[in-house]
Amino acid sequence: MAVFNIIHITRYSYSQPVIDSVNQVMLYPIQDERQNVLSQSLEISGHPVVEGFTDYFGNQVGVFSMVQPHQVLTITSAIEVATQPLAEPVITETVTTQWAALHTLQAQYPYMDYLQQEEFKQAADVAALVNGLVQLEQTPLQNAHTLSTYIYQNFQYRKGITSVETSMDEIWQLKAGVCQDFAHLLLVMLRMLSIPARYVSGYICPKDAELRGEGATHAWVEAYIPYYGWLGLDPTNDCLAGERHVRLATGRNFSDCTPVKGTYKGSAAHTLEVSVVIANPQANDSGDASFTPLFSYKVEAPEPDNNSYRRYLEAQQQQQQ
Repeated sequence: MAVFNIIHITRYSYSQPVIDSVNQVMLYPIQDERQNVLSQSLEISGHPVVEGFTDYFGNQVGVFSMVQPHQVLTITSAIEVATQPLAEPVITETVTTQWAALHTLQAQYPYMDYLQQEEFKQAADVAALVNGLVQLEQTPLQNAHTLSTYIYQNFQYRKGITSVETSMDEIWQLKAGVCQDFAHLLLVMLRMLSIPARYVSGYICPKDAELRGEGATHAWVEAYIPYYGWLGLDPTNDCLAGERHVRLATGRNFSDCTPVKGTYKGSAAHTLEVSVVIANPQANDSGDASFTPLFSYKVEAPEPDNNSYRRYLEAQQQQQQ
C-alpha cells in the first residue's frame, strides 16, 4: 500500500471584479477496493456552498456559484489517498471464451458507451494497423498490452505540439504527443478491437523520476478485461496503472473528466495559476504546500474559445519526461 498527500490549487485572478461565476469541479478521488480516500477537503475563496452529485459515469461532481463581485477565485483541493499495488491479472478461462464474453457486451449498459467509435479521416489506416498487430489466438489482455506498447514505442513523447483539442487525425499524422494524446489513441485502438475502454484523469505520483508526468495531473486508459474487470493501462509509460496512479474520474473521453470548468460575467482579463504538490513518504518527499504555480496563463481579451483552464490542461499533459 502507498499513501499520498496531494494538494491541487487553482487560482483565477481578474483585472476587474467579475460576477455570477458558475463552476464545476471533478476533484474527488474515486473510492473503491484499490483506492481508499483517507481524507479530503475542498476550500474555495468566498466560501460558497458546493452542491454535489454523481454523474452518469459514476464520478462525484461539485458545483458552486459566486454571485457577488470578486477579483480572485481560489480552489484548493487537499486529499490523502491510499492505493493498492496491482499485479498482472491471471485469467483461467480459454481465449475463445474471453473473446465470446466481450462480444456479448456490445449491446449492454454501460459497456456500449465505451465502445463508441470516433469518426476521423484516417480511421481506416488506424484500423489496418490494429488488424496487423492483433493476434486473436491471444487473449484480449495480451492484445491490449500489444497496442499500449506499440504507442509507447512508436509515438514520440513531445511537449508543446498538441493541445486538448488536437484531433485524432493530427495525433496520427504527428506520431507524437503527450499522455492525453497517447490515451486518446489507445481508446480508439481498443474500441476497434471491441474492447470497452474509458478515459481516466488523475495524478501520477513521484518516486524515482522514472515515469513521464510524475508529480502532476495525468491521463491513461482503463480497458474492460473479461473475467477480471476494468484494468488501467498507461501507454505513456508502457505499464499497468498501479499504486502510483491516483484516479479522479473516468469517462468516454477527456471532456467527461475535466477537473475544473466554469463561466462568469465580465469582460475583464484574467490570469490562471495552478499548483500541484504531491508528497510521497516512500520517496522521502514531504512535498511543498506553498503556492508555487507550475502553470500560469493570462487571457488579455477573453473570447468564448479562449478557456484558460483548458490551456493549463494542455500544459499539464506536457510534463517533462
